[in-house]
Amino acid sequence: MVPKIVLDTNIIVSAFGWKGSPHQVLLRCLKGDFQLYLSSALLREISRVLSYPKFGFNQSQIDEFIALIVESAAIVEPNFTLDIVSADPSDNRILECAAAGGCRYIVTGDTHLLKLGTLQDIQILAPDAFFALYPTDLA
Repeated sequence: MVPKIVLDTNIIVSAFGWKGSPHQVLLRCLKGDFQLYLSSALLREISRVLSYPKFGFNQSQIDEFIALIVESAAIVEPNFTLDIVSADPSDNRILECAAAGGCRYIVTGDTHLLKLGTLQDIQILAPDAFFALYPTDLA
């Protein structure tokens, strides 16, 4: 069975703009090694963050990238809200998506989420820790 995962916005944005482990984990999702889960709230956040001027992406690039990840992702709409991360309430959308999708992992670089470690049976890991469980053969 393919592991179900949620990639935090910071991982997806890093994957789009730079090489490295965030890029590798997204490639493996696109390849089918992992089932990526997203929600409309996460898609809105990804689009909003990618449009920050500091990244230099134009709307066409953002739309193309969003279409690419949506094509291989399962979209869930959580029918509940969580209030676990009070320091950054938007992080709760990541947790909600993972719980609604029955995911096994959240891959993130966010310290608020990483401090949690787990939510129910969902492991919250940095990309390198995730790859320690699922080594990559991509260079």
